[in-house]
Amino acid sequence: MAASLESKQIGIVGGSGYLGAELLRLSALHPQLEVVLATGDTQAGKLAASRYPNLAAAYPNLVFTEFDPSACEGLDLVFLAMPHGAAQGMVPELRKRVGAIVDLSADFRLKDSRLYPQWYHEAHQSPELLDEFVYGIPELSRDEIAGSTAVAVAGCYPTAAALALAPLVQAGLIEPSGIIVDAASGVSGAGVALKESSLFCTVDESFSAYGLLDHRHTPEIEQAIGASVLFTPHLAPMSRGILATCYARPATGQKLTTESLLATLDQVYAEEPFVVVRPDSPSTKATLGSNCAHLTARFDSRTGWVVVLAAIDNLVKGGSGNAVQCANLVLGFPEPTGLPTVGLNP
Repeated sequence: MAASLESKQIGIVGGSGYLGAELLRLSALHPQLEVVLATGDTQAGKLAASRYPNLAAAYPNLVFTEFDPSACEGLDLVFLAMPHGAAQGMVPELRKRVGAIVDLSADFRLKDSRLYPQWYHEAHQSPELLDEFVYGIPELSRDEIAGSTAVAVAGCYPTAAALALAPLVQAGLIEPSGIIVDAASGVSGAGVALKESSLFCTVDESFSAYGLLDHRHTPEIEQAIGASVLFTPHLAPMSRGILATCYARPATGQKLTTESLLATLDQVYAEEPFVVVRPDSPSTKATLGSNCAHLTARFDSRTGWVVVLAAIDNLVKGGSGNAVQCANLVLGFPEPTGLPTVGLNP
């Protein structure tokens, strides 16, 4: 791809997975990002266009390579789209070689290293680097991201839950305990690796919960919203999308209505290009391919519950789009650059 005068050279480590392929797609739409490296150890030597034909027009000659930190030398920014645990060993060396790192894995999201053995069943390899990473949800931590050279992009479920709940927790409108987050994800959230739980015959015409009481995104959601939650994820028979339905009790002394909840969310996100607040119930299809989150809220006076819903595309706003949004802030580009706000329909 031809570089513009203001372009930045980037690498995508883990470019052969779903998030990596989505980073390639979004980078092709970005006028200032020049992809010069895309690694994929299991696909090394193969054309990216052969694995993902949708990328053929933008990357006719891009070949996946094995990861070599020396090949990243001097790059302005590197995206890490690796499975959990891999980035921990890569980052110490990459920090010396590249201008900035935007990590899409969970390796540097949690600030308390003691949580990793509990939720990820292994100790963190580089706990001394946790404080160097800023947690990446631009709508909630824009200033910190803009001044950083190391960003830990939020997970897909935590992005949806935090955008829905954080403003209400921070405003003192809902109790910071007893919050329930029920969320359903498309199968691409399980990654590109072949596994029985994501086979067509397993998923088709099925809807199931998993990770009961111990899903690893639980502490991340709690960290992002500043409250304790009971989180239950579900697998839905669709390729993309997350719909999070969140339940909370009004804080003591708060007299809430549906109108007041919507007004609060609307005020918080009024200037945000990627958050849509509407009275209608959101759908995952409306967000397909876009970097937008669609929110709504209700107060049920009969039961006394607050209900907040968020829909996102798990690979875009829940992953690679959020990563590009963070990269724009780190590199000094206008935040919406290269990111679609309009979903696909039908």
